[in-house]
Amino acid sequence: NQASGLRRVLAFACEQLVPRLHQTSEEIGNLLRGLRGGYIPAGPSGSPTRGMAHILPTGRNFYSVDPRSVPSQSAWRVGQQLAREVLARHHRESGNYPESVAISIWGTSAMRTHGDDVAQILSLMGARPLWRAGNRQVAGVELVPLEELQRPRIDVTTRISGFFRDAFPQLIELIDDAVQLAIAADEPEHMNFVRKHYLRDLQQGLQTGLGQAEAATQAAYRVFGAKPGSYGAGILPLIQEKNWQDQADFAEAYINWGGFAYGRKVQGADQREAFRQRLAGVQVALHNQDNREHDIFDSDDYLQYHGGMIATIRALSGQQPRHYFGDSHDPQRAAVRDLKEETLRVFRARVVNPKWLASIRRHGYKGGLELTATVDYLFGYDATAQVLDDWMYQQLAETYGFDPAMREFLEQANPWAQNAIAERLLEAASRGMWQEPDAQTLERLRALYLHSETQLEARGETVRGSEHTKDMQ
Repeated sequence: NQASGLRRVLAFACEQLVPRLHQTSEEIGNLLRGLRGGYIPAGPSGSPTRGMAHILPTGRNFYSVDPRSVPSQSAWRVGQQLAREVLARHHRESGNYPESVAISIWGTSAMRTHGDDVAQILSLMGARPLWRAGNRQVAGVELVPLEELQRPRIDVTTRISGFFRDAFPQLIELIDDAVQLAIAADEPEHMNFVRKHYLRDLQQGLQTGLGQAEAATQAAYRVFGAKPGSYGAGILPLIQEKNWQDQADFAEAYINWGGFAYGRKVQGADQREAFRQRLAGVQVALHNQDNREHDIFDSDDYLQYHGGMIATIRALSGQQPRHYFGDSHDPQRAAVRDLKEETLRVFRARVVNPKWLASIRRHGYKGGLELTATVDYLFGYDATAQVLDDWMYQQLAETYGFDPAMREFLEQANPWAQNAIAERLLEAASRGMWQEPDAQTLERLRALYLHSETQLEARGETVRGSEHTKDMQ
């Protein structure tokens, strides 16, 4: 039997997998064909690095998953493992279970994983999906009995992305259904934190003058996102324009952008105060990554959604929440790390990895832009989540600013990037994020910044001079 199974695996690899991998060159061809208005073949969405060989060859006009089949049974297994890892880690670190957690989830991830994040949310609340036997479509949700669960139901506040809102409305309803079931369950409050917090918020609402129905509705909101028709978390503009002073500025933007409630009976109601109240009691801020094709410092979305959530909780509660980062790139070994651990891992593996830096220098102007973006995202995550140490800023200065090969590369390929990197590191020092910078390092950064300014001015004069010559001709 083992020999027969091995033959089937090898046959699949030789007859289907390798030929499909050789077709990845179709990505460029189909892109050019699409730009000419031609037909691009359709194909399923997903991530090849998570074992989804059926989506190969890539470069096709992908369609989304069947939303009725999310979360899938395989995603349920991964989501349960992520939930167990979160609770085990918190229990190991604090000696108890968290009463309230918050998680940010994205639609693109739901498409790639078929619902890992949603499965984790349900599992934390002690609920599980129900599938139709014939087609494995999700028919609803039910509570896991406490005797089987053997732990409290965790209260989960979910911050959805705009794309998730648009692509998966039925998943919003599924989460809301689980919340309503937990609220209605006749269970001790110390075993059902969803109901415990609902009853507390209901009482507070009644005391502020709300009617019974309105107070009950507000106390049950657990899914929040951007205003209908809008997208984003509002954090990046503050960082890009340096228009912030402290964590309260991040909190205000995060709540104003994400404080709109969603559920089976509500589609984007302005409930910023309810969102504020929910986040004020959160003990753990979660986000997951489902593949290794990118990391937390090559996209601003991580610092906006996860970092912004951490900053908001800290501003509202007065203390830093635990921040966990789920890793399900290998569905068989889903793991949860502290965000600081993930920061150190990515910093060493990519940000200051000599091999990656050497490869970046092969990409000219775009390579310089990638370096600038990396520094910006490091800065943004530290501004919101406070995850960088002084030695990391020092190493960034030495590697991106002072290294002779890097300095020569940026001066030739992208002096704007060199200028931006020096400016951002100096900003980190001026804001106290880089708490005790070496005086000589700061002096060298100022000199580098002034040198790059001079270079840019010289280039500007050259450009203006050539344009003037063309005008004369």
